[in-house]
Amino acid sequence: MPIPLFRRSLAVLTCAGLLTLGIAHAQGDALRADISTPLQAAQQALQAGKPRDALALLHEAEAVRDRTPYENYVIERLRGSAAAALGDDATATRSFEAVLASGRLEPAEQLQVLESLARSAYRAKNHPKAVVWAERYFQQGGTAAAMRRLQLNARYQGGDYAGVVRELQGPRDSVQPAGPTLDEPTLKLLAASQLKLNDEAAYAATLEKLVAAYPKKDYWADLLARVQSRPGFADRLALDMLRLQRATQTLDEPADYVTMAQLSLRAALPAEAKQVLDAGFAAGKLGTGTDAQAHIRLREQVAKQATEDAKTLSAAPGNRSADALVNTGQALVTTGRTAPGIELMEQGLAKGGLKQPDDARLHLGEAYWQAGDRDRAVAAFRAVKGSDGTADLARLWALVALRP
Repeated sequence: MPIPLFRRSLAVLTCAGLLTLGIAHAQGDALRADISTPLQAAQQALQAGKPRDALALLHEAEAVRDRTPYENYVIERLRGSAAAALGDDATATRSFEAVLASGRLEPAEQLQVLESLARSAYRAKNHPKAVVWAERYFQQGGTAAAMRRLQLNARYQGGDYAGVVRELQGPRDSVQPAGPTLDEPTLKLLAASQLKLNDEAAYAATLEKLVAAYPKKDYWADLLARVQSRPGFADRLALDMLRLQRATQTLDEPADYVTMAQLSLRAALPAEAKQVLDAGFAAGKLGTGTDAQAHIRLREQVAKQATEDAKTLSAAPGNRSADALVNTGQALVTTGRTAPGIELMEQGLAKGGLKQPDDARLHLGEAYWQAGDRDRAVAAFRAVKGSDGTADLARLWALVALRP
């Protein structure tokens, strides 16, 4: 899952700063007359966009005997630019390594050469070398974000998944829904590296950051499947998981709609079952294919039961237990009577003695969310602490509630 790179060639990087040599004088050095003539001509050929001619002129310069270190430096510098312009990364790399080793480059030029070398190594699929040059680039003060991406890419492509994780973990990867510090491709690279390392917990945590900042359907589907398959995830939360799938638009299969409707009926929530089936028919998931008649019969059954339930459902508390208050309140919410339903649920939680208090808090948070009260929804979700999957669901529901 590599991060896209800006594939600028060595020629682009070098023509901006490495071609203007000031051949006659540099750092107190000078070129002898018999070598300066072909070198100046080579520079002019490069500036005219004729790198092949420049290389031929450099061969003339190399024929001069007893060349000084400075003369060799100028030859390699021009050869590197010419080779880069021709797409000959291997030759350009050798020349620029020699230029870098000369110690004659200014700091800004050193960074340009290091960036060029890192990109050239990456294109040649020499990923360890690309990492080395990128690290040296940053050690010498480079700050380009594109080089950071290249370095991470090179680590991943070279199989250094632990290195990618090491680079990205820490304060920089602290992603809050309101303002992520890592972009989407970088988070994807981190997740891919964690998956390669079989670190399921870390991978799921990064998926949560992805859905918080970039709530795409694929990320949600992957995350929800992994949460549901965790050891200890309670079977009774199947309906709650389907509700979350529906809220994140990952309820796709006809069987999912049917299962959710049936579970809602079993939970004495026929109004919810009707909403789910209506949505399935509207989306074209139900009422077609070999099971079309079964879907239609189920829809008719649910509609009848929802109508009967609406006649008997009362918001009057009476002498009810805490669980009855919460359940009745939830049923009212599913029929659209949100305010009295939430009031009953709040009364049930305040009364205490619930069989599954975390389930009640989770359902209250969902009710607040349906009512459009984001702040109270998030507060209710954050109060869920169960280790049986309820806290996981509540944490993900909070991300849904925090979406703009």
